[in-house]
Amino acid sequence: MIMCMRIADIQENIDHELISHDEIMAKIEEVAVQASKDYEGRVPLVIAVLKGAVNTLTAFTQAMSCPLEMDFMSISSYGKSMSSTGTITIRQDLSADVKGRDVLIVEDIVDSGYTLNWLVQELKDRGAASVEIFALLEKPARHVVDVDVKYKGFEIPDEFVVGFGLDCDEQYRNLDCIAVLKPEVYEGALTQ
Repeated sequence: MIMCMRIADIQENIDHELISHDEIMAKIEEVAVQASKDYEGRVPLVIAVLKGAVNTLTAFTQAMSCPLEMDFMSISSYGKSMSSTGTITIRQDLSADVKGRDVLIVEDIVDSGYTLNWLVQELKDRGAASVEIFALLEKPARHVVDVDVKYKGFEIPDEFVVGFGLDCDEQYRNLDCIAVLKPEVYEGALTQ
C-alpha cells in the first residue's frame, strides 16, 4: 500500500483542507482530456516549473492520451518571501530546444503573474510555435500581471496554501491535498 502524507499527520500546522486529493485528481483528469484533444496529432513539450509543479505534472501527463515530451525549468521571483519581487531568477534552464515546438507549461499556482508572464515571453523569444498554460491553482486577488491560462484548475482565495507540490520553507510538498497553513507556521518560517 502506498502511503502519502495526509492532514492528520500534520494537523497542528493546518488551518483547514481547501481542496481534497480526489477533487484535485478529478480536475487534472478533466483538463488532461481536453489538452489531449487539443494536441491531437502533435507532440507537445510539457514543461514543469520546479519544484512546485512536479506533482501536478506527474498526474497530468499520466492522464494525457497523446504523445508528449517533458522538460523542467526552475525559476523564481519569490526567494523566502510571501510575495513576488518581480525579478526573475533562472535556477535551472530547459534541456530541450523549444524552437518550433508547441509548449505547454504546467504550473502549480498563479499568484502575481510575474513569473508566468516572463516565462511565456521567454519561450516565445526562444522561438516556440505556441505556448499555453495549465495552472492547478489561481489566486485572482493577487494578480498584478494578466496571464492567459488556457487550462484552469481551481480559483482559490488569498490564503497561504501548501500541499500537492506547494511548500512553506520546502516542507509540505508531499501533502496529498491543498491545505491552508496556519499563519503562525508560515510567518515563523518566512522570517527565519
